[in-house]
Amino acid sequence: RDPICSVPNIVYGSKPADGGFLILSDHEKYQLLSSEPGAAPFIRPFVSAKEFINNQKRWCLWLVDVDADLLKSFPLILERVEQTKKFRLSSKKKSTVDLAKYPGLFTEIRQPQSDYLLIPRHSSESREYIPMDFFNKDFIVADSCACIPNATLFEFGILTSAMHMAWVRNVCGRIKSDYRYSNTIVYNNFPWPLAITERRKQAIERTAQAVLDARTRF
Repeated sequence: RDPICSVPNIVYGSKPADGGFLILSDHEKYQLLSSEPGAAPFIRPFVSAKEFINNQKRWCLWLVDVDADLLKSFPLILERVEQTKKFRLSSKKKSTVDLAKYPGLFTEIRQPQSDYLLIPRHSSESREYIPMDFFNKDFIVADSCACIPNATLFEFGILTSAMHMAWVRNVCGRIKSDYRYSNTIVYNNFPWPLAITERRKQAIERTAQAVLDARTRF
């Protein structure tokens, strides 16, 4: 359950289990804000594996630590919270029903408090490399992704290397034939380079930054 090497821990994203009522499309976001512009602080970008890989946008209501009395002035948000409650109460899973007590919150919250490196847990085997990228902590990462808080260019460079992908192809789980990236089977077991020199580490970081720069250009 822990990495065999001295590297940052990896965690899964947060799980809404909301019936879709805490998640907003672009259109739904702008519709809500046109009626309740004061709700803007409660809406965050939401990144699942699908959005990330296909460069799509979705949003979510993120009501962690929001005062309940404050929400009373936002009827459209309260309506979505109430629909989430009804959805959870209709579940056959006791744990989901129990969490209907907190309908404004995701059922599993693991949002990093720092910037992080995002890794989709499922991706196509036809890709030479699993797509990965950095996000700031305001982007809510879904449980269809894994993330590494406080990751650096060095971790990004190693994880997007041919060496790591050779490891992934041989040890990862599969959905049909597509990659299923996990913490316990892929990341925690990976034999990272040991006693790497500062010179080589800097070379990896420069190459990793060049990848990000190329993405920005194109």
